[in-house]
Amino acid sequence: MKTDLDSLMQTGNIDGLLVTGPVLHNPFMRYLTGGGHISQADLIKRRGQPAVLFHGPMERDEAAKTGLEIRSYSQYPYSELLKEVGGDRLKAMALRYQRMLTDLEIDSGRVGLYGQMDLGHGYAIFNMLQENMPGLTLVGYQEDDLLMTAMMTKDEEEIRHIRDMGKLTTDVVGQVADFLCNHRAKDEVLVKSDGEPLTIGEVKHRIMLWVAERGAETPEDTIFAIGRDAGVPHSSGNPQDLIRLGQTIVFDFYPCEAGGGYFYDFTRTWCLGYAPEEAQQLYEQVLSVHQAITSEIKVNTPFVHYQQRTCELFESMGHPTIQSQPTTEIGYVHSVGHGVGLFIHERPASGIASSPSDILAPGVVVTIEPGLYYPERGLGVRLEDTLAILPDGKVEVLAPYPMELVLPIKK
Repeated sequence: MKTDLDSLMQTGNIDGLLVTGPVLHNPFMRYLTGGGHISQADLIKRRGQPAVLFHGPMERDEAAKTGLEIRSYSQYPYSELLKEVGGDRLKAMALRYQRMLTDLEIDSGRVGLYGQMDLGHGYAIFNMLQENMPGLTLVGYQEDDLLMTAMMTKDEEEIRHIRDMGKLTTDVVGQVADFLCNHRAKDEVLVKSDGEPLTIGEVKHRIMLWVAERGAETPEDTIFAIGRDAGVPHSSGNPQDLIRLGQTIVFDFYPCEAGGGYFYDFTRTWCLGYAPEEAQQLYEQVLSVHQAITSEIKVNTPFVHYQQRTCELFESMGHPTIQSQPTTEIGYVHSVGHGVGLFIHERPASGIASSPSDILAPGVVVTIEPGLYYPERGLGVRLEDTLAILPDGKVEVLAPYPMELVLPIKK
């Protein structure tokens, strides 16, 4: 949680944080500011001190809404900086960062870098900043990411945001189900009122519209895949594919709050009209594993334990898994879940990338999403809910929704 930030900085030997970029669709900046319509800012936090938000003068009111201490870039006039460095824009930007850091008494030690900036632009600026401040070490992260560790556990307000997104998500899912069920079929294909076939692309267009009407977004797209595509876990679906009866449809849906806020993650698998025996059997196996894993979750257990358990259950049913066959592309081919928050994929991890600190601690929000995939047989099944581990250790499915396989079609 954010309240752990100073202790995490102490443990990680980090003296300061520098987060740059817009607030919108910039998760680390959103996390530390709470949001706002700010197109460019720099947030600097010295360990043991409150964060300070540096902003453009046109956005002073939006910056003030964050409740943070704010300082305008006008205190570091760009024209004057340019004069000091003989008109070199790169040197002027590096000098501005140097002065902002020095004003917060961060002129030595280790500073963690976060946020969004053009890669080449950032590389040039921060290389020069490092040259200007040899006592400073600028730090990037691949493992043991400080802010991702803080974000792994959520407070009550963060969980409320995710729960609200879950309600919005399942409302749209219900609308999609009703939309499909109110179509007739001709020659095993759903058709519109004009007799033309309904396509995957048209359904996804409706999904985006219904999400937007509720004031949310789908920045990571949506998976609505049928037949063979349903058997490839992250195939988003071919827009030209027709909606056919009796084929498995994997509907993996992960909208977020407008402006890049909190996500929700949800998957159901449907067959329209009827389910072939093979699809029904696969579905029942995935459902049984989903129910088993969800019922077995205990607070403070390493998340990877449930990945191992999922593999064991599917292997006992005769399916290959990445535990017994690491390169398999059929059967069970991914991890059982991941954290959810301002990123659609956060810590804790449950798969090969997990660490001993990836535990289901109070405040963690995770997905549980077992699946089985056989693309050459035109089959894919995945079921996913997002769960919170509450402070008392109880497990809450944040947005319950029915798990029926077959959706009846209008006669």
